[in-house]
Amino acid sequence: MNFSASLDYLYGLQRFGVKLGLENMQALKDRLPLLQEPFPCIHIAGTNGKGSVSALLAEILKQSGLRVGLYTSPHLHCFTERIRIDGVPVDRGEIALLAETIRQASGDIPVTFFEATTAMALLAFKLHQVDIAVIETGLGGRLDATNIVEPQLCLITPISLDHSEHLGDSLTAIAGEKAGIIKPAVPVVVGKQDPAAVEVIQAAADKHDAVVHLAEHDYNWQGDHENLSISVGTNRFCGLTCALNGEHQLDNFAQAVAAAMQLREQGVAITDAAIGEAGNSVVWPGRLEWWGSSRQVLLDVSHNYAGISCLAKYLDEQNIARIHLVTGLSGQRDPAEVLMPLAKYAVTVYSVPVPHGQFVPTAQLVAWAEKQGLPVSAFVTADEGLSAALEGAGDKEPVVVCGSLYLVAALRQKMLDEKWKSAVGL
Repeated sequence: MNFSASLDYLYGLQRFGVKLGLENMQALKDRLPLLQEPFPCIHIAGTNGKGSVSALLAEILKQSGLRVGLYTSPHLHCFTERIRIDGVPVDRGEIALLAETIRQASGDIPVTFFEATTAMALLAFKLHQVDIAVIETGLGGRLDATNIVEPQLCLITPISLDHSEHLGDSLTAIAGEKAGIIKPAVPVVVGKQDPAAVEVIQAAADKHDAVVHLAEHDYNWQGDHENLSISVGTNRFCGLTCALNGEHQLDNFAQAVAAAMQLREQGVAITDAAIGEAGNSVVWPGRLEWWGSSRQVLLDVSHNYAGISCLAKYLDEQNIARIHLVTGLSGQRDPAEVLMPLAKYAVTVYSVPVPHGQFVPTAQLVAWAEKQGLPVSAFVTADEGLSAALEGAGDKEPVVVCGSLYLVAALRQKMLDEKWKSAVGL
């Protein structure tokens, strides 16, 4: 099976939909001896920021001279991005071999796309003999396919309402699912949370005799992106910089550093210098990412109220009062619930379809914008919406693309095309 055929096989598994539960993963584990051998890893769950925290922590570990595996989802441009060794995606040939291994092992097990991908990542980390792996959950935690790992540290990033159809319609219900990654006597580093979520996480940790390290209590930060100080217990790191835009990324960096300090206490050789280097060198595309020589386009994968609120806060930080909003929403999200924080900034709304999977009809986005009294147009393709926004935007009126990772990925891919950038004046 070559790379193209492996993707056909994997995406073909989407017919099994989203299946929360560990039965398939346990069955796969029983058939694959390599998966039966535990290896050092960190498990990360949460609603917002878990990808950024994963990337930051993996970079700290890498800068400390460790061989690091990183598993995240979904990808922006190529499936290989999901499985990385020392920051580099595994090559396409290896993906094909891993997929074939899972296909043969699964047999009559109706594995889902995410279960197969997770098993592939765990196999890759064993085959590459990583010193440690950072593993991000896909959906939830308790019944997520990644929850077969035996971590030495757990992290829970900020929790908010999202994927309620799978995880529950209340913050406490969702927090309970995320807290399901907590293991007996394994420390938990927790990001900023609503008090109701903290209560649920603490109760789960108490049940497992797991010590909780909580943001703004056990660790915190001061300063800004250019002169940041992070305190973790008696450890203080001063003069740091953070390459990721937005104040919420300083929260994420602090959580990654707090996690690194827990690992150091466990004997992992993490250097102070690595923390400084990681802040400078970390790359996580599509998160408050500017394009154009004069910052004409801002891409952000935010897709729920909490994420969009962080985007709005960043606009305030940058003294940006007027934007041209290109947006589309995946799944069955309500535009009024997700996009409201941006209503006061939008000069015009460009409603576009999301180029992958189920998405909110453009007419529904149009209805929301009209209700806010905003000029709005619907477009047949995302490309057309972005082109129109670039044409309509004035000075100091950047185009903001948000609402779906798949939308950002498609338009980012378009902007990588030099001919297209030249055609639209980017």
